[in-house]
Amino acid sequence: MELPFLETGVEINAPADAAWLVITDTRLWSEWRPTIVAVETDERFIRLGSKGWISTVAGMRLPFVITEYEPGRRWRWAVGGIPAIGHRVEPIDPARCRMMFEVPILAAAYLPLCRVAAVRIRRLLDNSDLTDAGAMHQEV
Repeated sequence: MELPFLETGVEINAPADAAWLVITDTRLWSEWRPTIVAVETDERFIRLGSKGWISTVAGMRLPFVITEYEPGRRWRWAVGGIPAIGHRVEPIDPARCRMMFEVPILAAAYLPLCRVAAVRIRRLLDNSDLTDAGAMHQEV
């Protein structure tokens, strides 16, 4: 049984493909995730079953695995063996999307950090040329 979750997110003036690229590119995670300072994985772009390690601002090194993956739309992971945040991109129109985070109710205190992450993703896309990023990344 899946626990209920809370959501937060922002609208982004960029195509959904560009937002998807940002949230699936492990090289960018430390740029938008307030709690991650480094990522170690053999895969730049995640997929179902991708594994690796994150280093946190608190100095912890934790394993992660991608437990759910719907290409172009949604992914969820487990960190340290615990089911964690869901990440979702919702197209609004060809040039805009909504970036959403799904936070398990038991981790409700993490919701403001997810809001910060969503705003950082929007800033990354506002300040980059990733809006044509779909051509840079093909699903494996």
